[in-house]
Amino acid sequence: MYRIFIVEDDDKIASILKNNMNKYGFEAAAVKQFRDIMPELEAFEPHLVLLDINLPYFDGYYWCRQIRARSRIPIIFISARAGEMDQVMAIENGGDDYITKPIHLDLLMAKVKSVLRRTYGEYAAPGSTTAADTGAVSHGELSANGLHLFLNRNELEWSGLRVELTKNEQLLAECLMRQSGVVVSREQLLEALWDDVQFVDDNTLTVNVTRLRKKLEELGLQKAIETVRGQGYKLTIPKGAPR
Repeated sequence: MYRIFIVEDDDKIASILKNNMNKYGFEAAAVKQFRDIMPELEAFEPHLVLLDINLPYFDGYYWCRQIRARSRIPIIFISARAGEMDQVMAIENGGDDYITKPIHLDLLMAKVKSVLRRTYGEYAAPGSTTAADTGAVSHGELSANGLHLFLNRNELEWSGLRVELTKNEQLLAECLMRQSGVVVSREQLLEALWDDVQFVDDNTLTVNVTRLRKKLEELGLQKAIETVRGQGYKLTIPKGAPR
């Protein structure tokens, strides 16, 4: 049974969405604490998120970025904002689809089923048929094809072996794992390393990628991070643990 996590501050709309998801055989839950939705999301381990834009404390764009920093689970924005730029921002911040209010439930269900089929079902790419293989958040853990990143402990695990990561190594691992098999630009990785205290230059990125490569080699993953000249880096993880 697919689990749908609803982030909507209008109780009436949230209830309608939840009941409709249940009607079609999904397990649905609506967030209760809008100051920080992540603990509830991680505990529920959803396969898909329905996300409003206008929310208390932080908007939907913010929460989409927070989810994307840990997971590739599909996100469908639901909003009264019908402007083209709002939809562009939703996609650029990591959303998979967008539907405007008032919500037409038949259209919403069609989009939900379509995204789930593409991600986990018959249209899914090889190796991406489970929540874990799409980088799903599970109690502070990010997984991709058997490689596990423990976010709370700064540890990386493969085939029973573990290594400790520095803060920068973990940030890079998160960014690469949630887009496993896809080229991640140097600009995206530099943004992942950016903080308010220290300026991160291009050389810093190169050094940290080299260090992360060595950590992966310690786990037995040789040449897991590929340099794609003029574009960025790609993390490729073989399916299953080595024999």
